[in-house]
Amino acid sequence: MILVTGAAGKTGKAVLDALARSGQPARAWLRRPEQAGDLPAADTVVGDLGDPRLWAEACIGMEAIYLICPNMYPREQEVGRLAVKAARLAGVKRIVYHSVLHPQTEEMPHHWQKLRVEEEIFRGGLPFTILQPCAYMQNLLGYLEDITTKAKYVVPYNIRARFSLVDLADVALAAARVLTESGHDGAIYELAGPENLSSEEIALTLGDRLGSPVDAAQMSLEEWELSASSSGMLTGTVRALAAMFRYYDSYGLIGNGNVLGWLLDRSPTSLSQFLARTFPD
Repeated sequence: MILVTGAAGKTGKAVLDALARSGQPARAWLRRPEQAGDLPAADTVVGDLGDPRLWAEACIGMEAIYLICPNMYPREQEVGRLAVKAARLAGVKRIVYHSVLHPQTEEMPHHWQKLRVEEEIFRGGLPFTILQPCAYMQNLLGYLEDITTKAKYVVPYNIRARFSLVDLADVALAAARVLTESGHDGAIYELAGPENLSSEEIALTLGDRLGSPVDAAQMSLEEWELSASSSGMLTGTVRALAAMFRYYDSYGLIGNGNVLGWLLDRSPTSLSQFLARTFPD
């Protein structure tokens, strides 16, 4: 059985679905019991990822762990340390960590924190695989209201900066393969789609699929910060995201799809393919 943390989030759910399709039973770690719903999991663990006693319980009988923390989780390094210790004591054979593309970038604090977790795993003495996905194509759906009502794709960074995007379904399939196959120990896999696109190009692709033009536009970072704070977003999260957007503005964030293509035995999903699946004719 495989322990999947963060199982109620979109990534955790996708990984559980991919494992279920492969016939691999999983244990879902949830923050609250009501999140269990109809998750395809053999059983569940409920509670705080920062609880050492719960980690000891959760790891009993597990073959592998898929470690993913909530987005912008401030205690992620601590959780990584707890996971490695509990896994080692319980005899877990493998840990797979859901990191992020370019965790070496200190200017993006939440990326840098994931590099610290990678170090904890390196020192842990267990067979490991690190997955480093870029931003999901699914994230674009959060902009859908503005896209459909205002014909605008608005971002708080340079609309000509280039980015890799990846289909979450591809990431989940790759994760399931790494978790259930041999031959991936010690690997660090960058998971990116086949294209590096600017926001202008993303808007053009969205418009082509939706049947009406969509324009990319840049809002000021100050305007975004005010809006995020007014919405109730935690101050630490606002600061971390603002730092990320400043980095994006200067450098974008691009990866390479070759490794994901190798893991999938096919080319990774393109943005056009994802949108065709999401908005069928």
